Amino acid sequence: LILLDSLLQENRTQTELGTIMPSNVTLPPKENALFKRILKCYEQKQYKNGLKFAKQILTNPKFSEHGETQAMKGLILNCLGRKEEAYDHVRRGLTNDLKSHVCWHVYGLLQRSDKKYAEAIKCYRNALKWDKDNIQILRDLSLLQIQMRDLEGYKETRHQLFQLRPTQRASWIGFAMSYHLMEDFEMALKILEEFRKTQKKPTYDYEYSELLLYQNMVIRESGDVDAALSHLELYEQAICDKITFKETKGRYLLQLGRLKEAESLYVELLKRNPENHEYYKQLEVAREANTSEEKLAIYVEYQEKFPRAQAPKRLPLNFLTGAELETRLSTYIRAALRKGVPPLFVDLRPLYLVPEKFQLIETLLTSFLDNQLKVSSFESSGSPQESPTSLLWTYYFLSQHYDYKSDYQGALDLVNTAIEHTPTLIELFTLKGKIYKHAGDPEEAVKWLDEAQSMDTADRYINCKAAKYMLRANKVAEAEAMCGKFTREGVPAMDNLNEMQCMWFQSECALAYQRLGQFGESLKKCSEIDRHFTEIIEDQFDFHTYCMRKMTLKAYVDLLRLENQLRSHKFYEKTAAVAIKTYIRLHDKPLQEADSNNDKNCDELDPSELKKRKKQSQEGQAQGRAGESHGRAGQEEERASQQEQEEKRRGAGQSCQGRTDPREVGTAGGAAGGSC
Repeated sequence: LILLDSLLQENRTQTELGTIMPSNVTLPPKENALFKRILKCYEQKQYKNGLKFAKQILTNPKFSEHGETQAMKGLILNCLGRKEEAYDHVRRGLTNDLKSHVCWHVYGLLQRSDKKYAEAIKCYRNALKWDKDNIQILRDLSLLQIQMRDLEGYKETRHQLFQLRPTQRASWIGFAMSYHLMEDFEMALKILEEFRKTQKKPTYDYEYSELLLYQNMVIRESGDVDAALSHLELYEQAICDKITFKETKGRYLLQLGRLKEAESLYVELLKRNPENHEYYKQLEVAREANTSEEKLAIYVEYQEKFPRAQAPKRLPLNFLTGAELETRLSTYIRAALRKGVPPLFVDLRPLYLVPEKFQLIETLLTSFLDNQLKVSSFESSGSPQESPTSLLWTYYFLSQHYDYKSDYQGALDLVNTAIEHTPTLIELFTLKGKIYKHAGDPEEAVKWLDEAQSMDTADRYINCKAAKYMLRANKVAEAEAMCGKFTREGVPAMDNLNEMQCMWFQSECALAYQRLGQFGESLKKCSEIDRHFTEIIEDQFDFHTYCMRKMTLKAYVDLLRLENQLRSHKFYEKTAAVAIKTYIRLHDKPLQEADSNNDKNCDELDPSELKKRKKQSQEGQAQGRAGESHGRAGQEEERASQQEQEEKRRGAGQSCQGRTDPREVGTAGGAAGGSC
């Protein structure tokens, strides 16, 4: 606004002087053809040719101050990366022609390229004052409004576009979506229904299917579940995504209490995917299975139907108790130990929240281990015999179990026994490092993770784990070198990880630098992560037009809602906490001037690290004192040497004055005599 006032003032001044061109200046046919070629070159990214044609117009004395040509020249210069020249030319163009929608539009494009969206919106609105029905300006304005979540302004702009281009699909969709986002569901549904009537109904059209699903989504969000179900059933043949159709219909039927129909639907879905936990939960609701026996009957049925499926065997363990739980849990664990399933502990860890189940698992595993050591079988009778790998995975599970209950010595004893049993299993070394980490020894944890990584250097997961443990031990350089094995060659690992938005690494780096007292580096990593989230928010800009064109409307609405709460992500919250604590620390205890060079503070260091630094400081001070004494001795020697030379020169001068026979003068004396 300040710029606008200054430009208006300058325009009035120049008009009074008679030096400004009229705003409605029209180029002659030759120059007008050149101007159109400038526009074409910009659209085709032929920037050098565009600058050449702009020069041909501006070198003509009659049109040297033509505002729109200057603005277009600035826009092309901006595309070439010459921002200062670009802004200079565009501002000059605006000064020369404040009533040109082209100049204001170009100025808005420059502001948008610099992510100054609020300023760009002001420029577009000024452009619309002089050309209120310009389609391109309205489109650009609508994109910025939805990016900035100016929903009221977005609705008005989409309405204007709809009036100007009622035959275009994007006009209808954008207009309806503006009302949907404003939660005016009734108006959004009216627009969508009128638009749907204009669409052809081929046998298979995915875009039409997406339109119907989006329309159904709006009906559901309006709160009319019955109408949403009727709409879904009416257009069943036209909807291509059958999985989404059945899942959505099943939810509607359950909400409306039509349980029998919902049951048959979820039975069909389970035939397609018997590992989906959500389907089983919905089937429990549909069959009104409230007791443990009724629920168990469902899972027994599906265990028989799909004997290889894991979900019907695992889910009953969540609600069973007593002898039934012990029997089924024992069967489940034995099968996993025989097969050698590494994530078995992670699978059963939710059961640990119930103390009885926690104790039952420990009892079962302990008995399994004792029986295998005695008779090589899970049963005390010694039949059937188990393979040696079953014993190995029993050690592995029990070690994790003791680690969970904070019995680190017991966990280490078991994992060491397992390593002696099979010294080539990488998971054992990873687990040993994890136990040391939980026990509070990050240095030893790094050692064992490094050992695990050396056993399989092509495993990216182990590589990342080792790097993370190194960062937890404040070994940033070693972690960077470890990750460098999988980053792009010829580029520093830290730069490549930043380019790939590897936020887990950067957040751990920020914490490591904070523990080391290198607050500047810690805040630098925090700002890099903040920049990643800003880039993610800005990247949605490309989807505003893409999703309208491809009709992926449900996914587009989900994207907008995700972006609205993006900064509640755990990485951002974790990094924000680091930055806040660092700033508070610097405010409470500002860095001393003597420490500003190395940006280190000893208040939060480990005692061993603090002792080492004190020793280094004492050695440095001792070396400094020795250097000072050596310097003083050198200075004294130099002064004594100068005095001796001065005395020699004086003596040589005296002998020169009393000498008559040159043969009495030696070489040194002759030199002195010459100088004399």
